[in-house]
Amino acid sequence: MLNINDLRLLCVDTGIAITQHAKNRLIERGISVDDVKYAVQTGEIITQYEDDKPFPSCLILGSTTKGNSVHVVASIDGEHLYIITAYCPNEEEWNPDLMTRKERK
Repeated sequence: MLNINDLRLLCVDTGIAITQHAKNRLIERGISVDDVKYAVQTGEIITQYEDDKPFPSCLILGSTTKGNSVHVVASIDGEHLYIITAYCPNEEEWNPDLMTRKERK
């Protein structure tokens, strides 16, 4: 299982690797790298994806630098924090706590 403190230790400019997918999505969604870093530094892990490859990943609920809620999917390999994607959770898909998905009908 991933530990938020391990992710935070690697959440520095030299330790972050952003996938091309994440770069594209950040631009598309108007989320900055500073927003992602802030979310990792202040947020909490809400879901673990232990079977993800090549490394286990997790979903972090945090805030942007402007106080908006953001979800960040990230993983680590011991040397780098990999940002896989980030998005602002949609209230149609997520319960008000933004930690659990609504059940599909």
